[in-house]
Amino acid sequence: MSDAITGSGGSDGLVPATLEQLFVERYAAMVRLAHLLTGSNAVAEDLVQDSFARVQRAWGRIDDPVPYLRMTVVNATRSWHRSRRREQRRLRAVGAADVEVELGARELLDAVDRLPTGQRTALVLRFYEGLSEAQIAQAMGCRPGTVKSHVHRGLAALREVIER
Repeated sequence: MSDAITGSGGSDGLVPATLEQLFVERYAAMVRLAHLLTGSNAVAEDLVQDSFARVQRAWGRIDDPVPYLRMTVVNATRSWHRSRRREQRRLRAVGAADVEVELGARELLDAVDRLPTGQRTALVLRFYEGLSEAQIAQAMGCRPGTVKSHVHRGLAALREVIER
């Protein structure tokens, strides 16, 4: 990475010098992150593409694009979940049947998917991305204490599912 400049907050301490370099280095990781937060690869790819477009518009104003991109992806998945919940409420209001998936103890990813958005996001960023509480708080736009609470409650909920 000879054209990268040293910076802080990036995953490896290097700040990508160009949007193209950021895309090459982080696209696949961001799609995996979005997939874990949404449960859909197609949705994840769309959200990550939109996130890169947002990063491009802000490129000259951001110091370190890696955490900014991560925060943008997390926010995009949050918005997607809100839209999905609104649509489910609308369908219920017109009498459409909700499809509930039966949850088995061995289906950990399904259990993670059923967690509230904040808990799921905090767990994925902590245990999949390996971020610190401060980095998670930055990505989620909340305080580190809120992150601790989300992680604690999310793990407790997963423990209950596993013990069934």
